[in-house]
Amino acid sequence: MHALTNCHIYTGSTCLEGPAVLIDGRRISAIVAAGDIPTGARLHDLQGGHLAPGFIDTQVNGGGGVMFNDAPSVETITRIAKAHRRFGTTGLLPTLITDSHARMAEAIDAVAAALAEGVPGVLGIHLEGPNISSERSGMHEKRYIADFHEEDISRLGALEAARIVTLAPECAAPGLIAQLVAKGVRVSAGHTAATAEQIDAAAGEGLSGITHLFNAMSQFNSRAPGVVGAALAHPDLWCGIIVDGFHAHDRSVAAAWRAKRPGKLFLVSDAMAPVGANMDSFVSAGEKISVKDGCCRTTDGRLAGSALDMARAVRNCVARIGIPLDEALRMAATYPAEYLQLDGTLGKIEAGFDASLVWLDKELNVRATWIDGDMEHHE
Repeated sequence: MHALTNCHIYTGSTCLEGPAVLIDGRRISAIVAAGDIPTGARLHDLQGGHLAPGFIDTQVNGGGGVMFNDAPSVETITRIAKAHRRFGTTGLLPTLITDSHARMAEAIDAVAAALAEGVPGVLGIHLEGPNISSERSGMHEKRYIADFHEEDISRLGALEAARIVTLAPECAAPGLIAQLVAKGVRVSAGHTAATAEQIDAAAGEGLSGITHLFNAMSQFNSRAPGVVGAALAHPDLWCGIIVDGFHAHDRSVAAAWRAKRPGKLFLVSDAMAPVGANMDSFVSAGEKISVKDGCCRTTDGRLAGSALDMARAVRNCVARIGIPLDEALRMAATYPAEYLQLDGTLGKIEAGFDASLVWLDKELNVRATWIDGDMEHHE
């Protein structure tokens, strides 16, 4: 048994000062007073830092110098997950950017294999496309934009894991959203030119999320609310948001945080290959992407994913937006766990939950992570 002591414990609902968290095997066994730590427990002094549920990133295109699209395999997934773990991410969804049906099949099979092999941190898969709008495709290759095939749906439905599909509701065949939802897939609107009315109709069919709010979607104005307006107004739609200072202005992030009811806005990285790697450029979707000052752009200046990690997203929320630390930590862990419907085991520090945790120092830098009780130090 392990006892984590001398820390501020952010449980996902409150902050505790003084108790210790006990880990027995892969699970949290209890939160106890310091004087009630069982004899023989191995003590870990967290030096007055912060202990929080491990971050959960639902949109990870790459990391560690590689992109999931380039070689969907257990090796690629392992490398990406290991790179992001250094920044507090203990659970993620490898994300496939719009690609061929054959590559989609490879990606789903690779995630299934990674889960079977127990690759630490892998929770499922996010298919971003191919059923998106060519008008709002961003850096996605237009030649691969297509409808879902029945075999795609069957293969995805057979995967016993968390699954997200990002699509453009106005481009989806009637009934597709309901068909995916019936198979346990979370459907999110993204890369879409939909009207607010189309988003509302999609929500009625089971749409539950919005992918990278503000980016690659119809914008908000007084007479045409677009996807952004619909997302902010709808009480039940979950919104992922990239808080890197490039994808959305700080005041836009602040406005979204104030507009959405608590629990419905969560952090994503939309990370590309440079996270956890020293790169000034890489290739994605056949284009050279430059990395400068933490920003990824194509040669013509379009944003191309991010070089953001989840720990920096949390720091940005606190330092740039003014979001309280406990709420920023929930946005990084508790809320995405709820969106993925994994909130019975992840996203909180409670007895019986998985011991997937992050230790942050007073400057909110990651010192260590635990995945299913296995500790890894980070410098």
